[in-house]
Amino acid sequence: MTAALQLGIVVGYLCLALGVGMLAYRATDRTAEDFYLASRTFGTVVLLFTVFATLLSAFTFFGGPDTAFARGPEWILVMGLMDGVLFALLWYVVGYKQWLLGQRHGYVTIGELLGDRFGSTRVRGLVAGVSLFWLFPYVMLQQIGAGGALAALTDGAMTFWMGATLITAFMIGYVVLAGMRGIAWTDTLQGAFMLVMVWAALAWVLASVDGGLATINAGLDSNAPAFLALGSDWYTPQRMLTFAISIAFGVAMFPQVNQRFFAAASERVLKRSFALWPLLVLLLFVPAFLLGAWAKGLGLEADVAAGESILPVVLDAYAPGWFAALVIAGAIAAMMSSSDSMLLSGSSYFTRDLYRPLVDETLSQRREDALGRLGVVGFAVGALAASVWVEEVGAFGAGSVGSLLVEIGDLAFGGFAQLAPAVILALYWRGTTRTGMIAGLAVPQLAYLAFNFLPATDVGGVTVFAPTYFGWGISLYCMLLGVLVTWGASVATAHAPAENVGRTVDELAAE
Repeated sequence: MTAALQLGIVVGYLCLALGVGMLAYRATDRTAEDFYLASRTFGTVVLLFTVFATLLSAFTFFGGPDTAFARGPEWILVMGLMDGVLFALLWYVVGYKQWLLGQRHGYVTIGELLGDRFGSTRVRGLVAGVSLFWLFPYVMLQQIGAGGALAALTDGAMTFWMGATLITAFMIGYVVLAGMRGIAWTDTLQGAFMLVMVWAALAWVLASVDGGLATINAGLDSNAPAFLALGSDWYTPQRMLTFAISIAFGVAMFPQVNQRFFAAASERVLKRSFALWPLLVLLLFVPAFLLGAWAKGLGLEADVAAGESILPVVLDAYAPGWFAALVIAGAIAAMMSSSDSMLLSGSSYFTRDLYRPLVDETLSQRREDALGRLGVVGFAVGALAASVWVEEVGAFGAGSVGSLLVEIGDLAFGGFAQLAPAVILALYWRGTTRTGMIAGLAVPQLAYLAFNFLPATDVGGVTVFAPTYFGWGISLYCMLLGVLVTWGASVATAHAPAENVGRTVDELAAE
């Protein structure tokens, strides 16, 4: 199959996604609330699939199978069972309360809600600033993944910058046209496409291997017998729980996910969605991660080049080129469904939580709508320029700016997770004060950055700035620090006169 035909399959899918966005544009109002939240009209299927497609990015097709290939299939437990259940619980604990308050007061971002609760522009700006800090390199990583996937698919006929630019242009097109409604409709398409393709890939590989599952298991018993048993030196309980808790709490604070908590049409929609979430997660993760683990039993280690993902290798060995192109289209769909939502959320955090309170408090709905669309373009072009720069100049070497951005992207789940303790306390404990909230947001972030970017140092026989202690990751310790700092600072200080304690605690208690 020629590279042109493979590229045509991918571009055809992109045009389909753009067409869905253009249909959504016909139902879009020229208001900020409609642009950012689709006027809070999502039903169960759309809400469930837009969270699903937004959250499960290129990691599902590349990072997850690679981990299962290198470490074993227990990664399904970490991501499928633990995070499927944990995030569903947080969807209720955080999301349901946000939805109630958003319905009553028209909140669009969590920063807006907290800024109103504490009568503080500083709280609002701090939440937005921290979120944008972790979000920007994460958008870049999606663009880098898409550009690299298209370059590999076309054997270099399409360069990295061409591929990344193509994907970014399509995303800008339907996000600027239709905002959250266009994203949600395309997410529903992309989420369904991901599910179909990953199960089709699993079935195709299984049917193509002589002897089927028996041959694969025999290969695992020979090449990696630990893969057939539960647990290993790497999958310790501490490491698995650190990953699961950090990722689940981080996801609950991801702007592109957190913002969807405001968009449900009704309480019933919200509750149905988080009840169905664990099942949907398992339906995607099980086949994707099994393919990674099976590759070990199929003896494909020698075929994996340095830095290459295992899924394309498996497909190249056991599926025709046209089918591999469809699966890569599914992977690109995953990247797009994350990046487009990040662009929209980044724009909303900038316009509503930074520009509006700091520059123009009288900003009208129509002007904010226009500014939000410009923000999407600016955010996308800025991330694209940075992505092309770090890739083209080879900035991913050790100690480079590029490697720093990758490290920040990898740490983003834990960084967002540090927001969760203070936010949850603010939603449920009326004793939380403005000072406690600011300290609870800032101190864990600083500690998390210090422990991840400063070199480990031995002080009096104790290692300072180590990534783990007693097997538990530093992210969990920083989250605990966030609870203690928020509580301690709140106990030690009084409520500021401008705080709106009753706006959250009293209203929620009445439910």
